[in-house]
Amino acid sequence: QGRVSAAALTKTEPILQQFEEWIFQQFSPRTCEHYSADARGFAMWMVRSGLGFGGAHHQDIQRYQGELFAKRKLNGQALSPSTIAVKLEAVRCLYRFLLKRRYVVFDPCSSIEMPRVPKTLPRVTMTPGEAKRMIERQEMGSMERAILETFYATGIRVSELIALRPEDVDVEERVVRVIQGKGAKDRNLPLTRAAAEAVAVYLQTRRKTFSSSSPQLFLRRQGALNRTLVAKMVKRCATKARIKKAVTPHVFRHTVATHLLRNGADIRHIQVFLGHSSLQTTERYTHVEIHDLRKVVEKAH
Repeated sequence: QGRVSAAALTKTEPILQQFEEWIFQQFSPRTCEHYSADARGFAMWMVRSGLGFGGAHHQDIQRYQGELFAKRKLNGQALSPSTIAVKLEAVRCLYRFLLKRRYVVFDPCSSIEMPRVPKTLPRVTMTPGEAKRMIERQEMGSMERAILETFYATGIRVSELIALRPEDVDVEERVVRVIQGKGAKDRNLPLTRAAAEAVAVYLQTRRKTFSSSSPQLFLRRQGALNRTLVAKMVKRCATKARIKKAVTPHVFRHTVATHLLRNGADIRHIQVFLGHSSLQTTERYTHVEIHDLRKVVEKAH
């Protein structure tokens, strides 16, 4: 059976590599990473089940879905509906590719029912005072100050922030260019004076002392940043500013969207600003609280 499995895996490998090349042209690097891993996990499951891509039927995909619901993580918890939805979306994407390249003659995922994912919002939003305090507690010229100012000025995703290079930021014109953001869409974002100044001072003082071989804008002495390091840094800065809320990079993004909406920004402008392909996504970010609605109603009447 081991030999059969190895042979089956060898057969699927070129197809999976072609799939990875195909998704790389359409999605962000992080999405590609997830889709690749989940497609490979599905391919392994198919081999164990004695199936090939072309031999799978709707019932097989349902069985795979059932096993995902029954699966337990190391801590004993079940996979969340959103995790299962991402894994199934990867399989659906894989079959779109297989159908397009004529590796299969029909799509067994066409009538699969996706798990319902509750539309949750980040419960934490900082006030303008909290955001200002958190930023101003950081030393001018430090990487922390430059990153927090950039987060608050642009609402940039953490993956986009990590990918920034020095040439993507024009501190004179106060513009940051986000290259190949989510959905492979480039966009220009305005920087506030404070953010442009913080990045300029950081570039003059700290960054030039670090490794010049790394292309990233934001560097530690040990080299480039990753998502975990940025999240830890943000948490540390919040603690330093005595903010008791659980502040994450995504909380900054939600905070920026909320503050823009409260100050009269058009929701479509916010959509472009955040780099959302769907206005529905923006509407979730810019959740209007009841006291904001009350103010609007009182003003209208």
